Amino acid sequence: MKSFFASFFGALVALVVFVFGGMFLMFVSLAMIAAMGESQPKTQVEKGSFLVVELDTNIADAPSPFDGSGKLASLLGSDGHRLQLRLVLDGLAAAAKDDRIKGLLLTGNLRPQDYGSGYAALREVRQAVAQFRSSGKPVVAYAENMDTRDYYLMSAASELVLHPFGMVWMPGLAAEPMFLAGTLEKLGVGVQVTRSGKYKSYAETFVRRDFSPESREATQKLLDDLWTEIRGEAAESRKLSPESLQALLETPEAQVGAVAVKSGLVDRAEYWDELLEDLKKRTDSSDEPTFKQIGLHAYLSAAVKGHQSGDKRIAVVYAEGVIVDGEGSEEGEVGGDRFALELRRLRQDEDVKAVVLRVNSPGGSANASEVIQRELRLLQEEKPVVVSMGTVAASGGYWISAYGDRIFAQPNTITGSIGVIGMLFNVKELAQKVGVSFDVVKTGKFADTETISRPKSEEEMRAIQSVVDWIYGSFLDRVAEGRKLDRAVVAELAQGRVWSGTDAKRLGLIDEFGGLQAAIDFAADKAKLGKDYRLQEFPGKRDFGEVLRELFEGSGEFLSRTSLSGRIATRVKSEVHTLEQYNDPRNVYLRLPVELQIQ
Repeated sequence: MKSFFASFFGALVALVVFVFGGMFLMFVSLAMIAAMGESQPKTQVEKGSFLVVELDTNIADAPSPFDGSGKLASLLGSDGHRLQLRLVLDGLAAAAKDDRIKGLLLTGNLRPQDYGSGYAALREVRQAVAQFRSSGKPVVAYAENMDTRDYYLMSAASELVLHPFGMVWMPGLAAEPMFLAGTLEKLGVGVQVTRSGKYKSYAETFVRRDFSPESREATQKLLDDLWTEIRGEAAESRKLSPESLQALLETPEAQVGAVAVKSGLVDRAEYWDELLEDLKKRTDSSDEPTFKQIGLHAYLSAAVKGHQSGDKRIAVVYAEGVIVDGEGSEEGEVGGDRFALELRRLRQDEDVKAVVLRVNSPGGSANASEVIQRELRLLQEEKPVVVSMGTVAASGGYWISAYGDRIFAQPNTITGSIGVIGMLFNVKELAQKVGVSFDVVKTGKFADTETISRPKSEEEMRAIQSVVDWIYGSFLDRVAEGRKLDRAVVAELAQGRVWSGTDAKRLGLIDEFGGLQAAIDFAADKAKLGKDYRLQEFPGKRDFGEVLRELFEGSGEFLSRTSLSGRIATRVKSEVHTLEQYNDPRNVYLRLPVELQIQ
């Protein structure tokens, strides 16, 4: 027995040494690679090169936690497939004026993730591509297949090239929420809902099996508006009428290979090797293995300085993700306390002369939204606060935007959703199924209102509804004051209804169309900075240790997002994670109606 324990513990110690030794070696290796990447000399831009933008990526608003251009980023995973919107815009703008850059190549297929690569962000990139094209330099776009996002962006190119066996698949937009009422009923989980605003339908995910008439109406109108803009922009670039493009997109045989060329959807159908030979000739590289080129990351490092002059700063704060109480996670959540603290620091920093709030959020906790908005109002008393809306700035995302000195959005931004919901879950039936019971002793009739052991009584629901109505009234007051609109007008356009940016401008919910750079330029003018300023971004980059810890925490997650099982699992996991984000202390939420995932 003694020898058994000796062998057992010896093996255990060996295993521990192996595992932690391996982790240590991995840590050291990654650190060395990071150091090597930082010590490498900058790439030189060779005259006559094409700037290559690989679109096999997710274009996000907020900066990467660390430099995604190095070898370390590739090893750590997702950041190797992530680009920051502002850097893409800066790179294209600089390359358009750079005599060393002969043309632009867009290639690959976008990889939308979370709130990245939305249509509003793609519109900004599209405009930057069009601006590059106006410099007289060629813009070549190539893909084996193109879906709606790819085609919307790539159609801005001067030469649109499709693989001979490829297809343009741009069938239109669809929103297909997952409804969980049947599942929750089978589990024995009850859901009670209060709301203010007849279109405020987010809770329908948990209490219905399909769209309500109001939600269907609002969603259809939103998709129609977005599709009109997407189709119109693509049609104009391809010198087609919107109606002609629609007809082609509804004729599958007109969208494939050489036939897509005849129909006018693309300019040429070529294999990659054929395009490669063409690009080699254009860049005087016929005797070389490939054409003269430089990637976007390398070009940014070598040639783009951005706004880095002067001691005065404009802070760009990215509210990207669901708004939650407390700190929230570093990515994918906007923690009320964390963001409020940063806004307070910016207010007290004398070198920060203006703040641009970039919002890409469907909302979330009412309490956290108010915490953030309070700090923004205090900040605005001392410095300009300009709002730039990304793909979605709705509900709580609009709550925190309402007091901006100027609100910029795109025609295809999703905004509005001025309404409030209260959601209360209980596990009474589930507990009974598994033999769990509850009992209570209390000092007041509302003392156990927050329990999940039973449904709420009618009296409790009336009390909760009064809170929801009060918060809704506060929402209307803040929008009316911030936007300088009559409260009755706000009450009419609110009701939890979601609007496109086009409608939002007509209704006075935003000031003008424009992207992130337009908002930064406006903030600079408002603060009288001219071009003499540098940008400061929040959330900023994290240190190597934090990134490595996240790597180890997520090391077991290898399920592919593209496989059928992976897509189903990802969708279910997303819905479960959504439940975890319901952490408002009063169970009251400013959230975009249903979980709109526009495909």
